[in-house]
Amino acid sequence: MAHSTRLGPAAILTQFPWQRLTGLKVLDLACGSGRNGLWFLAQGAEVTFIDQDLSALSTLRHPEAHLLQCDLEDGSATTLTVEAFDIVLVFNYLHRPLMSQIAASVKPRGIIVYETFTWQQAEIGRPRNPDFLLAENELKSAFANWQPLHYFEGLLSDPLTGHASFKAQLIAQK
Repeated sequence: MAHSTRLGPAAILTQFPWQRLTGLKVLDLACGSGRNGLWFLAQGAEVTFIDQDLSALSTLRHPEAHLLQCDLEDGSATTLTVEAFDIVLVFNYLHRPLMSQIAASVKPRGIIVYETFTWQQAEIGRPRNPDFLLAENELKSAFANWQPLHYFEGLLSDPLTGHASFKAQLIAQK
């Protein structure tokens, strides 16, 4: 793999006690730099990276990495395949019309890892648009029929940058 990223994976991923990652199919949705999916790839998972701009992954060459460049919000993207992934990652992204597709793309007994901004973020920084901010307990409610393995909602501070953000985090099993 000929690729490096500026930031490492989200702490929620590296701190979670995963049982086994080798051979699992992972989707990194709205992946940005791909930092989270790259961590799973390094652990032996097969990873599909989806984003409207995959330039940060342009040098990625790995037999278990699949790149799909598309706009998830303009209707041009194909529907996510039902029950295709063992783990779906969504970080710093919210497009409510996709929530049912995201949930459906997870295999039975698969895992969703979702972390994004809450309404309180508008008080301290970007994003401020309510379309991109979760309401209180909205993430938990969206996956209410799943088995929660981790849930947090509040102020998170990045230990590397010191930057604080109001976010919700969910790890749940279908």
